[in-house]
Amino acid sequence: MDSLKRHLANAAATQALGAELAQLLPAGALLLLFGDLGAGKTCLVQGLAVGLGIEEPITSPTFALAQHYLAPDGGGALVHLDLYRLEQAAAADELFAQEEEEALALGALLAVEWPGRLSRLPQACWRIQLSLADANDPEAGRVAELITPF
Repeated sequence: MDSLKRHLANAAATQALGAELAQLLPAGALLLLFGDLGAGKTCLVQGLAVGLGIEEPITSPTFALAQHYLAPDGGGALVHLDLYRLEQAAAADELFAQEEEEALALGALLAVEWPGRLSRLPQACWRIQLSLADANDPEAGRVAELITPF
């Protein structure tokens, strides 16, 4: 299994990594985003959207649970799923299955925040762990570790 580790000094660096990943990940890829509250998961997804040519604002789908985005030229598509509010694995599994099917039909990148809510993690997926570089200093930035599928 290959991995890439990078220090992210600020939100702009996190978004830049997202834009870079949008070019790296194949169409229809599944990206699981791990990290505590405030780790930068939604910020990374904002960068993914930019990299896919999506122009509309990207917000956390914590309350909507899922958001679908399309680039105006029809080039890129993104399904952004947030499982944070789903405490029961069965509910998370059901929503994930529905959104995965929709993402596959669209040829969209599926980005999933809080995938630990699922009863089991999908095997063939990209994973990124975001964490504070220094737990005692939030200004120290974040660390991102991308793990490629095997």
